[in-house]
Amino acid sequence: MYDTILLPFDGSEGAATVLHHASEIAHWADATIQVLYVADTTRDSVTVVDGETVDVLERKGEDIVEESAKTLHTLGVPCDTDVVQGNPAPTIVDYAERYDQDLVVMPTHGREGLSRYLNGSVSEKVVRLSSAPVLTVRMQPDETLEFPYENILIPTDGSAAAVHASEHVLSLAASLDATVHVLSVVEEAALGPDIRSTIADKDSEEAATDAVETVASEAETRGVANTVRHIEHGTPVEEIFDCIESNDIHAVGMGTTGKRGTSRILLGSVAEKTVRSAPVPVMTVAEPE
Repeated sequence: MYDTILLPFDGSEGAATVLHHASEIAHWADATIQVLYVADTTRDSVTVVDGETVDVLERKGEDIVEESAKTLHTLGVPCDTDVVQGNPAPTIVDYAERYDQDLVVMPTHGREGLSRYLNGSVSEKVVRLSSAPVLTVRMQPDETLEFPYENILIPTDGSAAAVHASEHVLSLAASLDATVHVLSVVEEAALGPDIRSTIADKDSEEAATDAVETVASEAETRGVANTVRHIEHGTPVEEIFDCIESNDIHAVGMGTTGKRGTSRILLGSVAEKTVRSAPVPVMTVAEPE
């Protein structure tokens, strides 16, 4: 399913965990990992050593990717390495497109709770900009990563973006012989007590049911053996997290919306909140323009 996996890697604390998770995926998919270090041109890193002008970050990057390659070779995963200069997030996105990478695996530094966000993080910006699927993996010491994924959650609201993302995630689930949990949330709070009506409730319930059935039908078409349907009432992010905890979910797959470039902002969206705070890997798939 994946021939090439792009792994932006900076050697930071916890990044080794993400590297090992990416290696498990690559080993399963028989894929090559492209390890990429971006020497951040927004930082002043040029200096003079013994009369020679050098870029300290480039040198650091070369050491980091060399060590990561040694680890991957030990794990039996083929890899290539590269060190480039640029603004990290757009450089990663451009690199993935230029070299036709099938998947981007990014670490996040998410913190517990929905109010503590990753504003400005490279991973968040890559999720906003990437046309390739992005798998974000939290680097939390108290969390474990499971692969192969046995239970995959697909939240859906029935939108074109959600349906498109589900097709990719369902192909992954079928390849892994994973159980797919399809979740749609009836947002009761959005109606408000003053305007709530029997008709509105019924319409919302029917829309959620239709959204789930669309994905479940596609799951059957793609050869997913086990599909579990969930229709919940509440707020989407809270229900997603409850479903993760209650059903031993190993990964979440969901769509993102918006235009490419800097105008593609997910701030406040369910997808971005899930990426920031979910205790399991989250795969985001962009809706084609």
